[in-house]
Amino acid sequence: MPRRREGRLVDLEVDILGAGIELQVEDGDFYGFALAKRIADRSGASALTAHGTLYKALGRLAERGLVESEWEDPEIAAAEGRPRRRLYRVTGAGAAACRAETELRTAPVPSPRSAFA
Repeated sequence: MPRRREGRLVDLEVDILGAGIELQVEDGDFYGFALAKRIADRSGASALTAHGTLYKALGRLAERGLVESEWEDPEIAAAEGRPRRRLYRVTGAGAAACRAETELRTAPVPSPRSAFA
């Protein structure tokens, strides 16, 4: 895994926030499998992000206040005949961090020549 620069997000965290924002706009809260599928769809990857990797990253983002989560109502899950899901939301701070990191990564790199002009 790439080393984290102080205060910066690693690639997977940016992908999680970006995909989470998309899912949140469409459906409100989102859950892990939908998130992994969206990340794979966005990157053109043939495989989903590993379960342990995704949930560890979600935990780090939650510790930093960039996502919030809560357990789904058990009655909804029971009515659909499946286990409860942990539902996530990207916070305002998470959306801002995603925007800032994306801008940093897409900003043009100055030419070494211009530094000495």
